Parts: sequence; C-alpha cells; structure tokens
Amino acid sequence: MKRLAPVVAMAASTLSCIVHAQGSVTLYGVVDEGINYNSNSGGHPSYAMQSGVAQGNRFGLRGSEGLGAGWQSVFVLENGFDVSNGKLAQGGLLFGRQAYIGVTNPYVTVTLGRQYDIQTDFVGPFAASRQWAGNIGAHPGDMDNFINTVRTNNSIKVVSASFDGVTMGGMYSLGGVAGDPIRNQAWSLGVSYANGPFSAGAGYLNVRDPNVSYFGNATSGTASASVANSVYPVYSGFLSAHSFQVASAGLSYKFGPATASAVYSYVSFIGLGDLSAGPNPQGYTGSVHFNNADASLSYLIVPQVLLGAALAYTDGSSVSGANGSHGGARYKSGAITAQYYLSKRTSVYVLGIYQVASGVDSLNEAARASINNQPAASTSNRQAVVRIAMLHKF
Repeated sequence: MKRLAPVVAMAASTLSCIVHAQGSVTLYGVVDEGINYNSNSGGHPSYAMQSGVAQGNRFGLRGSEGLGAGWQSVFVLENGFDVSNGKLAQGGLLFGRQAYIGVTNPYVTVTLGRQYDIQTDFVGPFAASRQWAGNIGAHPGDMDNFINTVRTNNSIKVVSASFDGVTMGGMYSLGGVAGDPIRNQAWSLGVSYANGPFSAGAGYLNVRDPNVSYFGNATSGTASASVANSVYPVYSGFLSAHSFQVASAGLSYKFGPATASAVYSYVSFIGLGDLSAGPNPQGYTGSVHFNNADASLSYLIVPQVLLGAALAYTDGSSVSGANGSHGGARYKSGAITAQYYLSKRTSVYVLGIYQVASGVDSLNEAARASINNQPAASTSNRQAVVRIAMLHKF
C-alpha cells in the first residue's frame, strides 16, 4: 500500500491539473463616453459629458469549468461605472449589473443571483434602444425595461438551448419576506424564434410591490416604501401599485445590409393606493396602463458605416385620483444615428433624440418631455438630445 501511495498522489495531481485546464475566465467590458447637447434640461440648454449611453459601461469576469458528462459550471460578476467621474453605477453596488452562478449542459442553463428578467432577454433586443439608440432612445422611463435599467435580485433563471430555432425560459425571484412568500416576488417567462433572416420573441413579467422589490433594486442600501424609487414623472406617481406587469413582443427581419425591427409592450401598474408598497400623494386608485411601440430601420452602407432611424410612441391610460380622473400622457419620439467603426472593437457615433409630450403625467401635471438618463426633465413638452461619442469594447 505504501508503494502505491506515490502513484495515487501523482494521479490525483494530474487529474487536478486536467480539471483545472478545462476551466476558463474571461475579462470583458465596454467603455462609452461622449458629449451631449440637451435643448431643455430643467429649463435651460446644456452641454455635458455623459457615459454609458449606447451601451452601459461595464467591467466583468465571465467563467466556466467542465464538470463532466456535458455539464459546466458558469458564473458572471459584472460591475457598472461612470467614466466621467469614476463612480460606481447602479446606486454604488460593486457588481450592480449582474452577479450570478449556475450550471449548463447542451439542453438547459440554470443560474442564481442578480440577473436580467426573461422578458428583457427575449424581447429587448428588438427595440431600437438595444440595437443602437441606447438608453436615451428607450421608451419613457424605460418602463418595459428593454435596456435593463432594473435588475432582479434573488432570482432563479432557467433558459433552454435552441431547438429548431425555438428558445424558452423562465425566472422566479424570491421576495425574502418571512411569513409572506408572495410579497416582493417577481417572475417572468419568455420564448423566441430565429430562422434565417427572421426572428421574433415574446415575454411576460409580473412583480409584487414593485416600488421596493423592483424599482428599488439600484441601491446599495435598503429601498424604502415611503419614497418613489424612480425619478421619471411618466410613472413615478404610480409606485403605490400592488403589482407591476409587462407583456411584450418583438420581431426583426434582415434583408441584405438592412434590418427592420418592431417591438410592443403593454405595461400595467395594478392596485394603486397600496401605501405599504409606495407613496400615493395624488390619491390614485384602481390601475393604469401604457402602450409602448417602436419601429426601426438600420442600414450598413459599408462594413464600417451604420445608419439608423426609429419612431416610438407611448400612450398612457386614464386614471382616477383624489382630485378626479385624468386622461393620461402621451409621448412621441424620433431617433437617428450614424456610426463609424474604426475597428471591430472601437467606434464613434452621433445620436439624436427628439421627444414631444402631451396630456397629464403621473404627478398630475401637464406632461413634460423626459428623455431618459438626463439630469432633468424638460420644463416644456419638448426636448432634444444630440450626442457625439466614442465606444470601445474589450
């Protein structure tokens, strides 16, 4: 037995090296920085540096290790940051963009942690904001989360492999409230299909107590129900909702160097007036919903030059409040871009967004234009942003 000991030790050492060799860790990231002109930021035109617009700035580690029999362990730790000042994004969270671990095989992937919801994964890529218009080109307040403004904590996510072009997935987020398993929970479902130049997707998201459990996720502290955890007037007055739902669908078709896409979402704030979920200064009751739609076209003139254009429309329903009911708000937006690829990883781009608002917003005021991710909403119903920037991927 003593003679076998060195052989066993050597074999174990060799096996350890082999297992280690099957694993890999990749460092990756995006850096996007530029200058914005805003026609009306709180009543004044402004010029400002802004980062992470076309794509959110990130610094991440992605890894995997073979476990045998076709299985692998996987993980992602992804940080968000602001290039303009070096600060952490997502409310100061260290890995505020994503942080998860899981396993995968040729048929399914299961992950646990802070992740994107399924309807965002399956439908978001069809929106102009995810393709080239960036966060300033998203639907007002990114209420359907197509650009991943909100991440889902404490989530279990299951995504299938593609079978004849069909991929399916589901996600469940534990609320973590003792004695009340439904409070703060979230769940979502999605399906997509891809065949040659055509692709399509559909998804559904349902969140309980969204002001705290969903919109309050971008913070390193504890979200409070006493304040509205969103700054966007398009829906910040509706965060006393007991539940929040998004049903969405999108499609795209590529013909030669051109890609045409369209996306639709139906967003609902249900059970308004639940003060345990969020504040309700306007005394809203019942429910309110929004119809969001956009259509876009991009064209690759030459491999180095991309042009894009999009139109978007948001229509809010009427809602009942302490001072009577009002007919909701409407937002119309247009976006254009020109991008030049200096290399496979580096590009420069010009992006322009124009928005017009009408009706009455969630604060029971005349709706003001409110292009996403700006220092302040417009003081009128119109606002324009023009951006010149550089983006690098590594």
